[in-house]
Amino acid sequence: MSPKAQTTHLLYLHGFRSSPLSMKAQKMAQWVSQHHPRVHWWCPQLPPSPQEAMDLVRQGTADWPWAQTAVIGSSLGGFYAQCFAAATGCRAVLLNPAVEPARDLASHVGLQQAWHDPSQSFYFQPEYVEQLTQLQSSLVGPAPETFAIVAKGDEVLRWEEMVSHLPQARIKLLPGSDHALSDFDTHRADILDFLQLA
Repeated sequence: MSPKAQTTHLLYLHGFRSSPLSMKAQKMAQWVSQHHPRVHWWCPQLPPSPQEAMDLVRQGTADWPWAQTAVIGSSLGGFYAQCFAAATGCRAVLLNPAVEPARDLASHVGLQQAWHDPSQSFYFQPEYVEQLTQLQSSLVGPAPETFAIVAKGDEVLRWEEMVSHLPQARIKLLPGSDHALSDFDTHRADILDFLQLA
């Protein structure tokens, strides 16, 4: 087996109601800037519309070299990361990823507050649920190279469901932790080993 190419372009996709200010995004940005300054890092603020979010990601990465690209996604961002990896063939790190987002977010239609800035709000439209359904239908065929960190202590998503939806992924199953992966620092070595950053 030939060694995999080093990652020169790294995309981070945050979760529902989250932002680039999330703890995990901030820590990853810091690790990359301190130890891998040659890596191109991008963590966009994703719009509420799943279709617009994926369009933004596709446009922003259009000239990236897929063989040297990796994506990290948390929660809903983990679902988006799966879609991005399926379309590009790049490697993916999934952090407590949403695997049935259309079902799970159907009850969240309405006004939502941004997690990191409660003064900011957005309206989660009913058509966004349909957009998630359409995106999910695109996830067919063998999964690209994937590393998932799944917490049994996740209070938002069911760990059994995450694991069953990722049959080909390398999975680090945590006996406890939580949805936010408050122990994120302890997984840095495994994430960086998988990413092989330049």
